[in-house]
Amino acid sequence: MDDPRKVLARHGLSAKKSWGQNFLHDRSVHARIVAAAAAGEGDVVVEIGAGLGTLTAALAGAEPRAARIVAIERDPDMQRVLTAELAGLRGVEIVNQDALAFDFDAAARAAGRPLVVIGNLPYQIASALVIALVAAGARGAIARAIVMVQREMAQRLVAPPGSRTYGRLTVALAQHAEARILFHVRPGSFHPAPDVTSSVMCIVPRAVPLAPVHDPALFAEVVKQAFATRRKMLRRALAAGFGERAATAALAASGIAGTRRAEELSVADFARLANALGCEAEHARDET
Repeated sequence: MDDPRKVLARHGLSAKKSWGQNFLHDRSVHARIVAAAAAGEGDVVVEIGAGLGTLTAALAGAEPRAARIVAIERDPDMQRVLTAELAGLRGVEIVNQDALAFDFDAAARAAGRPLVVIGNLPYQIASALVIALVAAGARGAIARAIVMVQREMAQRLVAPPGSRTYGRLTVALAQHAEARILFHVRPGSFHPAPDVTSSVMCIVPRAVPLAPVHDPALFAEVVKQAFATRRKMLRRALAAGFGERAATAALAASGIAGTRRAEELSVADFARLANALGCEAEHARDET
């Protein structure tokens, strides 16, 4: 497929800064993403933010060929480009939709197997998309996701406990998936060139959560409350959401000092804490 600059010129378009559009033109990066996706015969690949279709075309031309490629694009101008540029490519379906509204579960049921997801995630919704992908993977709808995000976000997603970038999203991802950075992509690989370096990540859903929790919703709420005021000690951060008595008792039961801060806790620590808070809630109900 032609260079993005030629494709844009052919259709009388330019990249929309307000949409955060940066089109990947480095074919070696296309090849590495396609190889990382490792889509084979029978696989259905969902591409988030297909844009001009350069990566879509690389996928469609790869061997072995995926059974079908679902190219999601919400920009009507880009949809017109995709329809014209990808005409004649077998097994490519163009979907004009916001990726956050895409039903991965329904697509996986239609495919008869978990999906392979790829895409350059728009900066504005990258966190929300990662959460959606992890949730869909936990339900068995996604086999793996090869996604590109800003390097700063990629480093946050794989940050270890104790680091400045370790946070709520890190814990949520680690609980339900294994994530690693595959390689970085320089700004010059895009048109127009962004101000930041990008990173391609591999996210593989876990068969079972990393740490056993009795109530997944409570686990998520504990992590949220702990990081809501991350500079505060845990006993104060948790007391704001669960009450001082319950927070103090749960910290003691889980063997976690109330003077610690959220970024110091591992996923297993959060799981113990959530389970202890659940037990405290049950005891409180029994006493009433």
